[in-house]
Amino acid sequence: MPPHSWAGCPYHFVGGGAGEVSEPVQVAVIGVGHLGQHHARVFHELETTNLVAVVDIDPERGRHIAEEYQARYCSSMAQLPDTVEAVSVVTPTVNHLDSALEALARECHIFVEKPITHSVEEAQQLVESAEKQGKVLQVGHIERFNSAVIELRKYLHEPGFVESHRLGPPVPRVKDIGVVKDLMIHDLDLILSLLESEVESVEAVGIPVLTPFEDIANARLHFENGCIANLTVSRVTPEHMRKIRFFQSDAYLSLDYQQQQLQIYRKVVSAEGDSPTIERKIHQMEKGDALRRELAAFAEAIQKQTRAVVTGQDGLRALALAEEISRQIHRRL
Repeated sequence: MPPHSWAGCPYHFVGGGAGEVSEPVQVAVIGVGHLGQHHARVFHELETTNLVAVVDIDPERGRHIAEEYQARYCSSMAQLPDTVEAVSVVTPTVNHLDSALEALARECHIFVEKPITHSVEEAQQLVESAEKQGKVLQVGHIERFNSAVIELRKYLHEPGFVESHRLGPPVPRVKDIGVVKDLMIHDLDLILSLLESEVESVEAVGIPVLTPFEDIANARLHFENGCIANLTVSRVTPEHMRKIRFFQSDAYLSLDYQQQQLQIYRKVVSAEGDSPTIERKIHQMEKGDALRRELAAFAEAIQKQTRAVVTGQDGLRALALAEEISRQIHRRL
């Protein structure tokens, strides 16, 4: 069968012939706080999923979300109905591994928000466990599903330099990790997936401002293919900025994650042989719901028995690089 593609990542269907309709995947959301409540909403709305239950340690919050989306509230995963086939883990990072392993013990497929786990060792354990049981493990690197990123893949060709900025104001609810694992990991995953080259060396610096962890950080990555990536992140900046730029021989590509806009600058030489000029084209993408695309892809991977678009190995690779950057930062503090 021809390859199917989500966010420019081709893979092949294993099951589900033409015209075959799969039953909705029975899903539970573990943790329905700031982000988890949106997971519950999307799973309730998708035709390919059925939100069966939500789990939260806050009974008032859990019952409210369960009632809003016609699901069952559970105070712990032990109370989940046996009909649950997949879970979405949206708990604090330190709890990712325990929640995911408990779900695997119930023979469930796993979606886990980024970072995949608190440490590389935990991530390796989770990836191995999911592979051993033959379960889908997808990691929540949502920028892969940004419509501008999907468009970018059409024009990217051997970039020599990448620069990204992901800046924003303080978020009081994020207290358990530094800004590298909190924000930079989005760009790390995307760059790793786009360049398809190994990191040769890392230089990094960071500063704690409001938390015991780094709240501002910069990393410079040297890749084996010669590309250099410079990444800056901050969670103590008054205004939001989420942009990434790629410089290559035939074009300069500037992407705004928030506006879901891609600007392409190319050298143009006229037929008359005049001096070359720079032409700009703006690709304003329809502002679709990246979370909806992401969770729909998770359901499709389960139904079609294919690998996830963002695999556990992808999550592990991004986390390993984030940890190396964090180590270099902490040596300087």
